This record gives sequence, C-alpha cells and structure tokens, in this order.
Amino acid sequence: MRRPLVAANWKMHGSRASVQAYLESLLQRLDRSPAEVVVCVPFPLLPVATMIATGSPVAIGAQNCHWQEEGAFTGEVSPLMLAELGVSWVIVGHSERRRLFGESDETARQRAAAGQRAGLSVIYCLGETLEERERGATLDVLERQSGFLAGLEPARLAVAYEPVWAIGTGRNATPEQAQEAHAFLRGQLTKSFGSAAETVRILYGGSVTPANAGALLAQGDVDGALVGGASLDAEGFSAIIHSAPER
Repeated sequence: MRRPLVAANWKMHGSRASVQAYLESLLQRLDRSPAEVVVCVPFPLLPVATMIATGSPVAIGAQNCHWQEEGAFTGEVSPLMLAELGVSWVIVGHSERRRLFGESDETARQRAAAGQRAGLSVIYCLGETLEERERGATLDVLERQSGFLAGLEPARLAVAYEPVWAIGTGRNATPEQAQEAHAFLRGQLTKSFGSAAETVRILYGGSVTPANAGALLAQGDVDGALVGGASLDAEGFSAIIHSAPER
C-alpha cells in the first residue's frame, strides 16, 4: 500500500524566525502521523529548515531547481546545491511557474530528471486550466503532460494533480473529480512504468484545507496532498496531515 504523502508549499512566504517556530510547532503535533510529511520553503530558508528538521519525521523540500549542475544561469539553483544543504525533495512544474515564468512540460521534465540525478525526490505538478476543463479537455491535457514522466525514476517520484482553476482560488475539485483525474493518471503512469506505477503517489493540490482534506484523501487514488496557503499554519497543516487514512 502507498503511504500518504502530504507536502506544504510555502511559496514566497516566511522568515527565519517563522520557519523555526513553525517546524517546532509542527513536530510537536506529528506523533504517529499516518502520512509522510514534506515542507517546501523558499530557497533562503532552506538552511535553517534542514537544520531544525534533521532527524525528525519532516523532510524539507525546495520549490524548484535547474536542469544543470552548474553554469551561467543567473538566478537559478542547482539540484546539487540543494542536496548539499540536506534537502530531499523538490517541486517542479508548478502551475504558477508555468504561468508566470514560462515553465513547460519539457523544462519541467528536465528539472525533474536533474533533481533525481542529484538524489532528490520529485513532486511533479500537472493539471488543466479552467478553459481546458470547460471544453472537456481535462483527460487530453493530463495524457499529454504525463507523457513527459517517461524516463524518470518512479521510486523518487510523486505526481501532483493541480487543477489550475483551483490554485489559490478557494475553489477545489470535488472528491469525485479528483478521483477521476487520479485514476486516469494511474493508468498513464502504468504505460510509462509498468507495475512500478503502483508505488508512485499521486497528490491532489488546489485549495486543500482542513475542512475538505478528509473527503479528498479518502479517495482510492488520492495518495496525499500538495498544500499551499493552508500549509502556512502549523495547526491547520497538522490537521490535514492527520486527516490522511492509514494505508
């Protein structure tokens, strides 16, 4: 059975003081957690986060990495640099990076492959826009995007289904919509990875809150959550973690 994975994406929030207080509070609330927990913070906060989380049940993740180990890429961060800090996860292909910074399926794949080569596990984000959903193209979009996962290492991969229309809008997919998309993605993963697809966790991301997490995580193919705004509060994020079923 796949153990649930619940990941916090702080986006561009936080400070050294707040990440320390947050992690100390979160760790006090994680006794016998049903889920694996990752907290992804901005690059400047990674050193203090990894220091506090070392030896704890919480893994620390970054929110992006470049596809090269080094080079003339001003403003980018190498996956080797992240690994050296003690980071163990990285998010790639988030819808905000696709929309704001021109991230594509191909560059997301390159970043994911580089992260895995550096020893990082990858949360690979994909999902349809509102316009694509309204014209009935959701599964076509997911088929195209998931095709870029071929060649990655399934043992170091989680896929985050993020309907773009639900990111930061307060509007989330229904549990039934999430399950439909996740079940379809499971089939697509099987095409790429064979039986190893059963070990890849598929997370739901998009306005996840303590109020709706239980219903979403109860779905058979929803293996966890990528949590944005609601993850900034340690108590609320802990409630989401503890709403995950034992598997």
